[in-house]
Amino acid sequence: MEQLTNEAVELLKQLISTPSVSRDEAAAANILADFIGKCGLPCQRIGNNLLVSEQLDAEKPTVLLCAHIDTVKPVSTWTRDPFTPTIEGDRLYGLGSNDCGGGLVSLLQAYRCLRGKATKYNLVYLASCEEEVSGANGFSLALSHLPKIDVAIVGEPTGMQPAIAERGLMVVDGVAHGKSGHAARNEGVNAIYEALDDLVWLRDYRFTKESALLGATKMTVTVLNSGTQHNVVPDECRFVIDVRPNEHYQNEYLFVFLQKHMKKCELTARSFRLRSSHIDEQHPLIQRCKEMGMQPFGSPTLSDQALMPFPSFKLGPGDSARSHSADEFIGISEIANAISTYVEIITDPANSQG
Repeated sequence: MEQLTNEAVELLKQLISTPSVSRDEAAAANILADFIGKCGLPCQRIGNNLLVSEQLDAEKPTVLLCAHIDTVKPVSTWTRDPFTPTIEGDRLYGLGSNDCGGGLVSLLQAYRCLRGKATKYNLVYLASCEEEVSGANGFSLALSHLPKIDVAIVGEPTGMQPAIAERGLMVVDGVAHGKSGHAARNEGVNAIYEALDDLVWLRDYRFTKESALLGATKMTVTVLNSGTQHNVVPDECRFVIDVRPNEHYQNEYLFVFLQKHMKKCELTARSFRLRSSHIDEQHPLIQRCKEMGMQPFGSPTLSDQALMPFPSFKLGPGDSARSHSADEFIGISEIANAISTYVEIITDPANSQG
């Protein structure tokens, strides 16, 4: 396991050194594809997504091991070069080390370790791109190239605790119309006032179906624009609603519900594709996690899970609080633990004795 960890760290250092901001992952994908090839694994490149899939046993369920290559742009408050991997003690610093380079390399090494061993599962590995922007050339592009998947393990940073539910996302653009006029003469119809009742309803409404893992579905107005100057009654008020559903609500239902209650505004959903996800706590892999002392929880952050039409859960090294932050790091011990934990989860206990 020490050699696998050392190789994983060296690979991650190369990836950190190669900028791979979303939609610009080609160079990093080249590095990862070269490593996969040197390991003797078949690798299919789908855009900048990398798929490793070998002969599958039709009698076994198939587990997808998935993590993403891309990163966000570095924030301005980094105190070191985000593209220079630096090891200090147990910590490897660098952009994408935690989100989610640690999971990316750990899942690949676990795949290599389990390859050819007797397990209950077929394994497929996918390194996806454009995850941070939910891009059309990321997981969505790779999806049609996957074999039948029964369940996915997504290597996002969860402190190696299974996140068995994840919030979805729907962004809605709204507009209220009025009629312009001179403010001094109280002319026209103020579009801001037209929107007010709908926005107050949105602020105060609470959905009844709350999740034990994710809490309530949340709706938040995050952008509002109206008016051109102080003495003109605005004839248009535009706003944006950020909707974060729990597993009890589909995006399509929520959009129709908003249209029904926000009667003075025109609403347009940008997309319905980023859905909330949930896996049954009785699933064998979740039960295996619990047997190993892990605690299932619900995650508020979005991942490729939102695009997966099959059961999935997040499980990866690192801490979500480090993601998208300055001086991001992953623990080398966290990578080592992740590799061994993935292997232990997948390995049939009946075949691991002696």
